[in-house]
Amino acid sequence: MNETRNHYSCFSNYAILFCAILCCTFSCRKASNEDQYNNAAVQTDSVDLLINQAQKSTYPTDDRRRYLKRAYSLVNSGKEDTAVLLQLSKIQWTFMNLQDSLQFRRSNRQTRELALKFNDSVRVGNTYWDLGTFFNGVNLKDSAFFYLNKAQKLFQSVGYERRAGITLYDIARLQSRVKDYTASESNAIRAVELLKPIDDYVMLYRCYNLLGIVAKDLKNYDKALEQFEIANNYLDKLDRNDNVKLEIFNNVGNVYRNLGDYETAILNYEKALGVEGLEQNSPKSFARALNNLAYTKFLSGNFTGVEDDFKKALSIREKENHLEGLSGSNYNLAEYYLSQNDIVQAKVHALEAKKFSELSNNNDRLLETLVLLTKIEPKNAAIYSQQYFKLNDSLLFEERQIHNKFIRIQFETGEVEAENLVLARQMQIWIGIAVGLFLLALSVFIIVNQRIKNQKLRFQQQQQEANNEIFTLMLAQNQKIEEGKKSEQKRISEELHDGVLGEMNGARMMLMGLNKKSDEDAIAMRSTAISKLQEVQEEIRSISHELSDAAYQKFHNFIISIQELMESVGNSSNLQYSFTYNEEIDWDNLTADIKINLYRIVQESLMNCVKHAEAKNISLDFNAEEEMLIVFVEDDGKGFDPMKGKKGIGHKNISSRVDKINGSWSVNSDEGEGTLVNIKIPMVYSQSTIRQELVSLNK
Repeated sequence: MNETRNHYSCFSNYAILFCAILCCTFSCRKASNEDQYNNAAVQTDSVDLLINQAQKSTYPTDDRRRYLKRAYSLVNSGKEDTAVLLQLSKIQWTFMNLQDSLQFRRSNRQTRELALKFNDSVRVGNTYWDLGTFFNGVNLKDSAFFYLNKAQKLFQSVGYERRAGITLYDIARLQSRVKDYTASESNAIRAVELLKPIDDYVMLYRCYNLLGIVAKDLKNYDKALEQFEIANNYLDKLDRNDNVKLEIFNNVGNVYRNLGDYETAILNYEKALGVEGLEQNSPKSFARALNNLAYTKFLSGNFTGVEDDFKKALSIREKENHLEGLSGSNYNLAEYYLSQNDIVQAKVHALEAKKFSELSNNNDRLLETLVLLTKIEPKNAAIYSQQYFKLNDSLLFEERQIHNKFIRIQFETGEVEAENLVLARQMQIWIGIAVGLFLLALSVFIIVNQRIKNQKLRFQQQQQEANNEIFTLMLAQNQKIEEGKKSEQKRISEELHDGVLGEMNGARMMLMGLNKKSDEDAIAMRSTAISKLQEVQEEIRSISHELSDAAYQKFHNFIISIQELMESVGNSSNLQYSFTYNEEIDWDNLTADIKINLYRIVQESLMNCVKHAEAKNISLDFNAEEEMLIVFVEDDGKGFDPMKGKKGIGHKNISSRVDKINGSWSVNSDEGEGTLVNIKIPMVYSQSTIRQELVSLNK
């Protein structure tokens, strides 16, 4: 007992140890899974945090690039999903803002490939949009137009109306820069049409502001003022401060300056300069408004404080390293000093304007500066004029080239769209044809199926009519049998009445007359009467025997019908036939369904023997076995292979009738060996027969 207890204790210790190990395993696995999910969450948060750090403009550019490259590395180390796609979109856009062209192009392509993989059309369009913005920044206008146009078409196709409108605005700005003013105005108007229904007031302000600038450049100043007024109305709806309206004040001032209305122009520039905190918050905008104010005063002939304002604007632009602004300030100072006959200062600032115009790719300012230099240095006027004409011709050629490229890009895009439209229509046609063929096939199937059903219904109706006809014939035959019975009964009655009764009456009268006589004649006459009675006795016995034979002899009308069928088929086809049946079975009292269907089954089997088997001898046997009717139909014909032979309408009819009476059947045949049909049917009697049997049993 102690030994048993020790074994049990040992087993318990092992069980406890096993459970502990199992719990540790599951807990470690669970902890591992949790660590995995936590690490994934931490990594996602880390990437977003790094991207946010890289987007802060207050940080040094090198630090921002380092944060962004770290985020990019973490994104590439994880699995591809929609969260990664969103992070890649932010990363490639931030690389563009940091002017890291190599990393931008790489991340932009990677973002587009992943967006295509996830079938995200909007983000694909965003990558095209950012790529177009990038090329616009590096002054590759044709590439910029190509990708912006591609992005706009994609946004339009997916129903992204706002983004499509914004991209149209960017295209219009690009076209305005290359002086394709008509196309610029058209696309700006299209952008307005897309943005108005969604009440995007910021973009509507920008579109109308651009339309005003285009109208100004086309010297349609009245229209320009109208467009700037509409733009200003949208700003009022936004309830924005004067910092945003600064651009409108400046643009309206430029229009009035070009109209020669210097007083109104000065008022607008002063409104711009009157914005609170402008110099501290936006030095470039302050320098532009101050320079425009000084230049307008200079044009109006009011030189008070003009030089100081020009120099202050120039100083601010030097601090901001605003190259395009530096070219403008130096040009204005050169004009001012030329008007004061200070040729030295005028030349210095003109050459500075020329340098900064070239650095900023401001060709319009460069052309103006070359014209000014011809006035400052008449002796070098030929050189400056030659440079002017050469630059002007190259710019005109370049503008024509860019216009042609824009037109070709739009044309090729239109061709692609037209081809896509043709392909879409062809696809619709093929789909229509496929649907039509499917519907046609479906219609044919329905029609054929309905015809088969109708044919089956007609066959069932014909079968029912045939069954009714057979039943009617059987009733008629039974009626004839009853009439035969009545005729036989009448004949027997007449025989008894006319023959037996007459003889008995004669013998009775003779005996009554001889009752009181005892002579020899009387004895002879009694002997004669006795002989007559004996004859009557024999006649009655004879009639009784005939009735007894008729009573015990069974006349089977169903069997007679089968015999007549065999005779009919045999005689018409020159066949030898034999028919055997079990005489103890009450064939006539089987149910009508069994008799009718069995008759038709035998008929169909005999027809098959005649039509297909080419038999010379046919045998038919009706028997019973354990409440089942057994029917054999055998012929000595050519036979067939039941597995290969095609089942015709005859076999289908037999099968249908056998099923109706809950029977079964089989066919045994070989080529050249004849055919044997075996049919088994449950033996079911009519209700009248059952009642008669019950009555006889009760008796």
